[in-house]
Amino acid sequence: MSSENLRRTALYQTHVDLGARIVPFAGWEMPLEYSGILDETKAVRSRAGIFDVSHMGRLYISGSDAASLLDWVVTAGAANLRLGRARYAMICNEAGGIIDDTVFYRLDSEKFLLVCNAGNRDEVVLWLDRWVQERFGGASVDDRTLSTAMIAFQGPAAAASLDRLCDGSASPLMPFGSTEGEVASRPVLIGRTGYTGEDGFELMVDASDAAGIWNALVEAGGAPCGLGARDVLRLEAGLALHGHDITPESTPIEAGLGRYVKLDKEFVGAQVLRQQSADGPESRLVGLVVEGRRIPREGYGVYGGGEEVGRVTSGSISPSLDRNIALAYVLEGFSTLGQQVQIDIRGQMADGVVTQLPFYSRKGGG
Repeated sequence: MSSENLRRTALYQTHVDLGARIVPFAGWEMPLEYSGILDETKAVRSRAGIFDVSHMGRLYISGSDAASLLDWVVTAGAANLRLGRARYAMICNEAGGIIDDTVFYRLDSEKFLLVCNAGNRDEVVLWLDRWVQERFGGASVDDRTLSTAMIAFQGPAAAASLDRLCDGSASPLMPFGSTEGEVASRPVLIGRTGYTGEDGFELMVDASDAAGIWNALVEAGGAPCGLGARDVLRLEAGLALHGHDITPESTPIEAGLGRYVKLDKEFVGAQVLRQQSADGPESRLVGLVVEGRRIPREGYGVYGGGEEVGRVTSGSISPSLDRNIALAYVLEGFSTLGQQVQIDIRGQMADGVVTQLPFYSRKGGG
């Protein structure tokens, strides 16, 4: 996509004014970093950071068939989701491959908000529209991505800081809870969700209110953070990135996400996943801690017993742990915790070990 065709979020000028380094990402012009990836990662782990995630899709699904439509297209239950709650789930194709991973919120008895990845938004809309036309005519899908904005506020100080801006309504929220209210006198939907491994919130707001809320969060102590820090933080937390760690060619069972799959209900791809869950997958997504100074990157081979047994899907240095870490698909026989492997890093072998995910946990500090 040429630079002329890239979209800009409602906060684009705010990022430019703050001196952010802007890069193309999933069809949008997005901030990669402000003060630096390491500084921003530390800010989220120690205090609070703010991310513009407005590039992610926001699809409002409503009508008498809204719950039934979602139950059919996502791996988790939708009909039994309580008002004011959210769930993480995957949207799978008929072969059980992951079209996208999402978080969906129940806003009313017949109204949901589904948040999808930026690069998959068009495909997800088409997928939902297909099933509306074929099976669930009592549902409608309203894509409000361009008329709204989404801001993530993440870190140990996020709840207390946000409370000061919304009359104390943030702290009482349970994880994956949501509420409608005001932040800095502007209407918002607040979800206690995020993608960093820290406590935090995601705020859905009208596009016209985005800059005012962003500035209020900065004044409350939030550090502006870009995509670079977001990627490091999610990898430390062992969270999969669609298009890399999970794809339409991988299933939730292979990706270690079976806990988000309700196998006793019918949904697209359910029969394939039930069979794979019973038989066991040929390969699994695992966490690797890698020795040495060389960083494992996507596509690098993983070896065991002198043979290639897998491939790295994400890799980075972990600033929080001061270790090199990676996610990789490896053959089932090499996926047990403590398994020793080697990673081919530009022609040199580095030792690695299969490690419990997440790499970093805020409860234990790592």
